[in-house]
Amino acid sequence: MAGHSKWANIKHKKAAQDARRGKIFTRLIKEITVAARLGGGDPNSNPRLRLAVDKAYEQNMPKDNVERAIKRGSGDLEGVNYEEVRYEGYGIAGAAVLVDCMTDNRVRTVADVRHAFTKYGGNLGTDGSVAFLFKHCGQMLFAPGTNEEKLMEAALEAGAEDVVSNDDGSMEVITAPYEFVTVRAGLEKAGFKAELAEVTMKPVSETVLTGDDSVKMQKLLDALENIDDVQEAYTTAVLDE
Repeated sequence: MAGHSKWANIKHKKAAQDARRGKIFTRLIKEITVAARLGGGDPNSNPRLRLAVDKAYEQNMPKDNVERAIKRGSGDLEGVNYEEVRYEGYGIAGAAVLVDCMTDNRVRTVADVRHAFTKYGGNLGTDGSVAFLFKHCGQMLFAPGTNEEKLMEAALEAGAEDVVSNDDGSMEVITAPYEFVTVRAGLEKAGFKAELAEVTMKPVSETVLTGDDSVKMQKLLDALENIDDVQEAYTTAVLDE
């Protein structure tokens, strides 16, 4: 058994993502462009691009937008040249924070990220200071009440790495990053639809925050998420609802 208020935290995150749908399109276009530039424009031979394209279609992004982003990344169309940058830092009570960005101006991005950390009670760390506290993986969350035995059987048969039971009754299926699409398809075929499914940086340990600390940490995470160059902010903090 693991986790604390996992279900509530994940549902809150999903609601926040839905509220930022316009920004999600921008972030997905950046991801598709960079994935195509680094690994080629064919999703069938580029797992990262396939993930990004699948996610774009899940968010109902028009096919033309997806294809233009691939062409920009492949060099068939001119466009902004984004680079990936990762910042590491500490939030409230020393909770670790990992911030993945795509930017055409590193100076602007680091200034914005540092400002958010400083303003909301955290501080920017050095490269490698907290990255080891996270695991790059696929994560699927299933609602409390899901049949544990059947889910475990289907997940392992589909190629999942692990199935975790949380103390709030929810369950997580963990996969290797680029096995995510295959495992999710296998689970859906077996009748299991995840409430939230993503490739993420999953914390290997958690810091539970309550009361004012929880509120302050949420403000820091919101400030980071609102920066245009930030693709995703991950944290070891578990916020008390």
